[in-house]
Amino acid sequence: MDPQQELFTRLLLSIRALGYDVYDGELPPEGTPYPFVYLADSQQVDTPIKDAVFGNVYQTMHVYSNNPKNRGTVSAMLLAIKSECRKIRNTGNFLWVLKNASQRILPDNTTKTPLLHGIIEAEFKFY
Repeated sequence: MDPQQELFTRLLLSIRALGYDVYDGELPPEGTPYPFVYLADSQQVDTPIKDAVFGNVYQTMHVYSNNPKNRGTVSAMLLAIKSECRKIRNTGNFLWVLKNASQRILPDNTTKTPLLHGIIEAEFKFY
């Protein structure tokens, strides 16, 4: 399996195990209950070394809440997701290290209802 897909699947299962509703591929339809997590874009950068491939996978994850005063909940969800990212050591075919994780919380006015939007950008090294 492709490294980024293997990591994506692991993240999806780990975040669902936290009890959060997780969506991927596209944002859920209107009327979906908040808060929820959206696994967004992945980028893989390979570093070929002789007969092996190492590299980095960059994964963006979003948390959405329909209550702009719900900062504590969004912050706690982001912390729990980052904690799960730090726990990932191996998947079926690769070893992983979380190198960096950045987090932002910002207002989001892309819907009729004002949202609170948390974003995690994680960089994983695979071996």
